[in-house]
Amino acid sequence: MGQELSRREALRLLAAGAVGAACGAMLGAGPSEAAAAAHEASFYDQLGGSKIRCRLCPKECVVGDRERGFCGVRENRGGRYYTLVHGQCAALNVDPIEKKPLFHFLPGSTALSMATAGCNMDCKNCQNWEISQSRPEQIRDVMALQPSQFPGMAKRQGARSIAYTYSEPVVFYEYMLDIARAARAAGIRSVMISNGYIRAEPMTRLAGALDAIKIDLKAMSDQFYKTYCVGTVGPVLDTIRLIKRLGKWLEIVYLVVPTLNDSETAIRQLCTWIKANVGTEVPLHFSRFHPQYQMKSLPPTPYETLERCRRIARATGLSFVYLGNVPGEAPVTTWCPRCGKAVVRRNGFQVLEVSLRNGACKYCSRAIPGVWA
Repeated sequence: MGQELSRREALRLLAAGAVGAACGAMLGAGPSEAAAAAHEASFYDQLGGSKIRCRLCPKECVVGDRERGFCGVRENRGGRYYTLVHGQCAALNVDPIEKKPLFHFLPGSTALSMATAGCNMDCKNCQNWEISQSRPEQIRDVMALQPSQFPGMAKRQGARSIAYTYSEPVVFYEYMLDIARAARAAGIRSVMISNGYIRAEPMTRLAGALDAIKIDLKAMSDQFYKTYCVGTVGPVLDTIRLIKRLGKWLEIVYLVVPTLNDSETAIRQLCTWIKANVGTEVPLHFSRFHPQYQMKSLPPTPYETLERCRRIARATGLSFVYLGNVPGEAPVTTWCPRCGKAVVRRNGFQVLEVSLRNGACKYCSRAIPGVWA
C-alpha cells in the first residue's frame, strides 16, 4: 500500500505531539474492542419495528435489529444505526500523492493514508481485499485513533494531505468527515480515493471538507458492475457529475481489464461521456490490470491496449490522459496541450521536474488545471 508506518513509529508519532498518549490512543486493539466501538451513523431512516433504512449509499440497505448492512461496518442496535469503525484505523501509511493517483494535486508531496475495514462493493479484482472485505472484528491489528490525532501525525511526517483510501471511504464516512474537518483546521488538505458509490446528500456535505477526489470508474455498463463489483454504474456517474458541479478537484481512474471493459466501443463511450459531462480538462488515468484476488485467470493488460485507450481519449479531445502501472516517464508525465512540452515530469511515482508558473505552462502560459500550491 505504501510506506507502512510500523506500530512503534505510529506510537512515537502520537507521543511526540500535543495529542499524544494522553488522548488514550491504543494501538493493536483486539477484535473485541474493535467490534465494541460504536458511533451513531449519519443518513438513515427509522422504519418502525426496530428496522432502519441506510441512506448513505445507493444500496439503501434495510437492516433489522442487531443486523448489519452490506458493508459489514454499520449495525442496527434497537432501531438506531451505528458505525463500528469510527476511531478504528485498520491501515496507516505514507504514500506519494501520485500513487493515489492524483497527478494535478500538490505534485511531489506525500499523503498520510488511512483506512478502516469495509466496502460497499465486492470487486473481484480488489487489491486490498484483506481489509475491504473484512468486518471490523476480523482485523487483527487495529489502531484506535481519534480524528484530532491525524493532523499532528501528518505534519510530523511532512505530509501535506490526508488520504482516505485503500478500502472504501464511503463506509467510514463519519470518521473521514471528522478527520477532514480537524485536518482543515490545522492547514492539512484531505483527499478521498473512492468508488463513488454514495448518495448525493452525504456527498455534498462531505465535499465541503475535501480538497480533491479520485473516482474509480470501473466500466460504463451495469452488467460489469453487477457481475464484478455488486453495484450499478448510474450512481457513480451521478457522483462524478456532482463533484464537478461542486467545484472540487476531480480525477478519474479506469482500470482496463482484458476482454471485460477494454473494447474500442467501451473506451469511446467512456471518453465521450467524460467530455460531455465533466469536460476535457479532467485527468483520466487508464490503469493496467494485474490478476489478483478472485480474478486470477485473466492476463495483465497488454501495453498496446493501454496505448489504444490513450489514442482514443486524445482523439475524443481529452487533454490530460495517463497510463498507470507501467514503467517510464512518458505515460505519467503531464504534457502541455498547447505547446506539447512537459510541465510535470514523472517517472513512476517520482516527480522529476515541475515547469509551471502560477498554474500555467512556463513555456507558453497555457493554464494547466489542478491544485498546485
